[in-house]
Amino acid sequence: MTNNHDSDTSTAAGAAPRTLPVPDLSLVVLVGASGSGKSTFARRHFKPTEIVSSDFCRGLVADDENDQSASGDAFDVLHYIAGKRLAAGRLTVVDATSVQSESRKQLVRLAREHDVLPVAVVLDLPEEVCLARNAARPDRADMPRHVVQRHRRELRRSLRGLEREGFRKVHILRTEEEAESAEVVLERRYNDLRHLTGPFDIIGDIHGCRSELDTLLGKLGYVDGAHPEGRTAVFVGDLVDRGPDSPGVLRRVMSMVAAGTALCVPGNHENKLGRYLAGRKVQRTHGLAETIEQLEREDAEHPEFRQRVREFIDGLVSHYVLDGGDLVVCHAGLPEKYHGRTSGRVRSHALYGDTTGETDEFGLPVRYPWAEEYRGRAAVVYGHTPVPATSWINNTICLDTGVVFGGRMTALRWPERELVDVPAEKVWYEPARPLSTEAPGGREGRPLDLADVRGRRVVETRHMGRIAVREENAAAALEVMSRFAVDPRLLPYLPPTMAPTATSREDGFLEHPAEAFAQYAADGVERVVCEEKHMGSRAVALVCRDAAAATARFGTDGPAGALYTRTGRPFLDDQALTGGVL
Repeated sequence: MTNNHDSDTSTAAGAAPRTLPVPDLSLVVLVGASGSGKSTFARRHFKPTEIVSSDFCRGLVADDENDQSASGDAFDVLHYIAGKRLAAGRLTVVDATSVQSESRKQLVRLAREHDVLPVAVVLDLPEEVCLARNAARPDRADMPRHVVQRHRRELRRSLRGLEREGFRKVHILRTEEEAESAEVVLERRYNDLRHLTGPFDIIGDIHGCRSELDTLLGKLGYVDGAHPEGRTAVFVGDLVDRGPDSPGVLRRVMSMVAAGTALCVPGNHENKLGRYLAGRKVQRTHGLAETIEQLEREDAEHPEFRQRVREFIDGLVSHYVLDGGDLVVCHAGLPEKYHGRTSGRVRSHALYGDTTGETDEFGLPVRYPWAEEYRGRAAVVYGHTPVPATSWINNTICLDTGVVFGGRMTALRWPERELVDVPAEKVWYEPARPLSTEAPGGREGRPLDLADVRGRRVVETRHMGRIAVREENAAAALEVMSRFAVDPRLLPYLPPTMAPTATSREDGFLEHPAEAFAQYAADGVERVVCEEKHMGSRAVALVCRDAAAATARFGTDGPAGALYTRTGRPFLDDQALTGGVL
């Protein structure tokens, strides 16, 4: 968007100042000839730490801000500093002439690498103003006129093409009065809703299942789309396709969003429907044909509805950062480096996720397991890939439990982290791939894989942070568990084991209290209370209501629970006795 005033326009006395909107996380590039007032403008509107000046970088590498022979190294430093600031999520302002398209191209590329918007602020001031300002500076008093003239020629050739170069906003100031009276206003990014703290009810993929949606909203406590306690519903997308009433789902969600009782992010199915409604050529597959047919039936009674749907989809934001940054909601999951960022790459990942490039036995793409590598502070709640049962993985959770395929529709209460779901009324659409498989872990939607125990892995823990598990330790544990443990599906918990003391230096002893007390002292423990220990064995009991409950929850075929030791081995050898105890 270009914010432009003609060259013969000046700000009259008392006239309202120019307002220059700038996203609060962006790369602002000041463009103008030497002497146009870029540095003055930067100091007036931005923090000193936000400004990266080519003159300052030139001084860093050459001890002389005017040493043009050091420009190459100076811009290497400038790009490095700007990149580090953008990576950290900080507004960055580049103070350089930037009148040449090649220099701007590098800055636009830098903004795209860090998924922020590039903004150009152009100071296209008259030649005589630039010359007078340079003459007033001792370090530039002898600058030839032709240098300023060349800068202005290069700038003039570039003005019309700045948006084509990739700048999302272009602000042009043509007079001293405009430059001096302009006000920079930082705009909150559309995806930044950190000020909204909930509580929220985050609802997984719906796929046209209007009846199940109404049932779930009722179970969550909503009445006519509003919650009596002021809770806000958040929809993770894929509202449409495959199910029996996509228009009904859209009407319900659109009305809640318009009333301020809900938020919604787009799914890949809304994205495709939006392209169809815009007249683009798309394949009518994966349930789109059914949605189109349902919308055509709506046209006769509500001809304006189709346009309202198109406008609604066009206005959806790829993801939201909520609750002070503790919660991120998107459709297909989002690594931490993309949270709060704005680019086509971020939107694509939020809509479609990432794949390994492979296809499974059903011909479907294999999703890249990004959640297993996630170590971010914010909880990420998403959908997109149906799972038979939802569970937390590294502070992420998938809420698509395949309602349209005969599974369930699931919601997450936040911040309670409580799951609420309702069953599908029927199988509305046959899945191309079964929701669950018989492979270990298949009931949870994540079958075990050789890679789980091959190579070094990092596990995120609640109290001990990140713990590395070496391949040899994982292989040894797999060997022991496969030989001696109870069914791993019945091992939801293994109690912690006290670490042994260091090997004793006393002759004839493997362990000795002296090493234990020495370790306590080294750890700052001043007093140790010793008690006699009963040498009995601890048992962990997993008790289910009956065998049917165990089968429904854990996928086992047999006992109504388990009784095992701290290492996962059966506590009793007699299965009948174990059953009696349980």
